[in-house]
Amino acid sequence: MSVADYNADVEEIVSLLKGGANEIIQHYKRLMHDAADRLDFEQAQIYKEKVDSLQQHYSKSVITSATDTNVDVFSLVTDAGESFGNFMRVRSGAVIQSLNLGFKMNIEEEPEAVLSEFIAEIESKFGKLAGEVLVPFLPDVEMEGVNFRIPVKGDKLAILALSTRNAKEFQFNSIRQKEHTDPDQYRTMVLSELQKALGMKALPEHIECFDNSNIQGTNPVASCVVFRGGVPSKKDYRKFKIKTVIGANDYASMKEVVNRRYSRMLAEAPDDLPQLIVIDGGKGQLDFAYQALSELGLTEKLTVVGLAKRLEEVIRVGDPYPLFIDRNSSALKVLQHIRDEAHRFGITFHRSLRSKSQIESALTKIKGVGEQTEKRLLMHYGSVPRIAAASVDDLASFLGKRELAERIISKLNDN
Repeated sequence: MSVADYNADVEEIVSLLKGGANEIIQHYKRLMHDAADRLDFEQAQIYKEKVDSLQQHYSKSVITSATDTNVDVFSLVTDAGESFGNFMRVRSGAVIQSLNLGFKMNIEEEPEAVLSEFIAEIESKFGKLAGEVLVPFLPDVEMEGVNFRIPVKGDKLAILALSTRNAKEFQFNSIRQKEHTDPDQYRTMVLSELQKALGMKALPEHIECFDNSNIQGTNPVASCVVFRGGVPSKKDYRKFKIKTVIGANDYASMKEVVNRRYSRMLAEAPDDLPQLIVIDGGKGQLDFAYQALSELGLTEKLTVVGLAKRLEEVIRVGDPYPLFIDRNSSALKVLQHIRDEAHRFGITFHRSLRSKSQIESALTKIKGVGEQTEKRLLMHYGSVPRIAAASVDDLASFLGKRELAERIISKLNDN
């Protein structure tokens, strides 16, 4: 290879890295047609293969049909004291450079300042910016020869949206990695995000959640689950049978269990009150829970919110408008986790009571079967269906009473 050919190849590579792929493709197409006109088909085939290779590579980075689009793009998303940025350099409608960067945010540092820091960092790495720079919001600095623009429609809005998706994916991957490499720091970060989202004064290290269960109005119960440091503390879980409320009244039941829970806690462990209470339900359940806390003098010492399941709305006392937390945020996932855990725990307790009551109704309602006889039968046969399947002779032999055995078999098989 001659020096001239070598230099030409270097210039071509530099041009390609700067986004000049389209011009290079057009150049080789002209050479291909010239070679074909000269009937030099072998050389024309070489140029054609170059064109095909460049087009295949170039098509993967093209993001807009407007081949005259030459912009730099910055996007930024923030999460619990950290910012995650994506930069894209677009030339001739194709992305030729892209970079993700993370930034720790100082207390009360505004996103505009972080964006300015991000832009300065990129300029130091990749050189002078394009004359037009797309941003989600304006940075707090001006740069000579640079027009910062917030697109509102068209191809440039789509380009910014792509950059924002890249930043969010970078954020997600960074958080997931931190969850595995430093779980303690990850949990603290998530709780900080939750604290900020709910406007709490204290970090919610200790969270409790209440759920009512009264399927078909039977065996009304409630559950309380406890999270400490962002993880379940199962030894602290509590379950309640509703005592003072007649019928299926979720509101009054919620007030009862909240009152019982924190009356006892104030008496036995007043220093272990949660920073955050979550009520599984909407405004009605939340209002009655708040009444119980108010009567106990606790409303100034902790935060209580409701989590409505249909739209995952966070309901706050006295606020007519629900709070919508980003569905992809770790803060909402913590609330959903504790709510779902309270529901699971409550349903399990409710089912056990229903099962027990069904056994009691099947046996103890039979004349001549008392509590002791019921226990003996279940200990011997193992279940009600096995008792029903026993022969009269076998059951009579066990009970010593043939008439009672016939009555039990008859009643159970009728049911």
